[in-house]
Amino acid sequence: MRFKTDTNLTPTFFVLALASLLAACGGGGSGSTTGTLNLGLTDASVDKATAVVVEFTGVQLQSAGGDRIDHDFVDAVTGDPAPRQIDLLALTGGTTELLLDGITLNAGRYNWIRLKVNAEPGVMDSYIDLLDGTRHSLYIPSGAETGLKLKRGFEVPEDGMTSFTIDFDLRKSVHYPSGLDGDRILRPTLRLVDDNTAGALTGTVASGIITTDPDCDGVEYVGAVYVFDNGDAVDDLDGTGDPVTSAKVPNDGVYSYTVAFLPEGDYSIAFTCEADIDDPEKDADTDPTDGPVNFIVEAPVTITAGKTATHSF
Repeated sequence: MRFKTDTNLTPTFFVLALASLLAACGGGGSGSTTGTLNLGLTDASVDKATAVVVEFTGVQLQSAGGDRIDHDFVDAVTGDPAPRQIDLLALTGGTTELLLDGITLNAGRYNWIRLKVNAEPGVMDSYIDLLDGTRHSLYIPSGAETGLKLKRGFEVPEDGMTSFTIDFDLRKSVHYPSGLDGDRILRPTLRLVDDNTAGALTGTVASGIITTDPDCDGVEYVGAVYVFDNGDAVDDLDGTGDPVTSAKVPNDGVYSYTVAFLPEGDYSIAFTCEADIDDPEKDADTDPTDGPVNFIVEAPVTITAGKTATHSF
């Protein structure tokens, strides 16, 4: 077949045609080359519950090239929807649950991730079990419509694999409002961590600190280690300068803690025995019903990717 050359085509046409061709070859997730993605889930625990179960129906990804990709959880045999109820309190101390396991995606840039959930008021699709033995529906406002969106972007490498973990920080996320017929509200605080650039922190709190400080008296003790970005003031949860994450320190005579999935860098850590009075919806400086939380000891730490740092108070 022969093609006729049109001598009336302008240079502008060729520039536009070339630009279109280049865009088709790239564009963040819209090209023909592929890579694989692992996506895990972990949790920074909360103190007032024995289980925090969230029902996930799938994951949605938005590519920079404009494609929106859905990975819904389905039964492998029937293909019917198969939502996954995951107890987030079982995922502390570096334990993870895979949401996406080596899925194949177009290589390139992705702008955001959305976790699709079922969490309606009055329905036990998502729920919380409290220390007093009661179970309450866990309600995520607009959760069914918009899901839980992480706006941090990421890259899927060509012919490579990338792994990320979503830290679901329950200490900042679970709220206990009045007037909701027993429902509890989950306003999720999520962070996306690149597993390849993350490390961990572990250590203990000396029993002498706990036995001599009046804040740690007997049954009132609810210990936690808070982790702050380097340079941030040590403060409780109030929406300003909040910790990156936290870890529970059990009242078991060992008093150990583990904080996983911390991006490489410098941090400040602080220990308190009063984590149970730290309400993320209140500011201790202006609301007398919140704290203030007393931090007994503080220290600087440095996290290195792929390694576990140790600090004992």
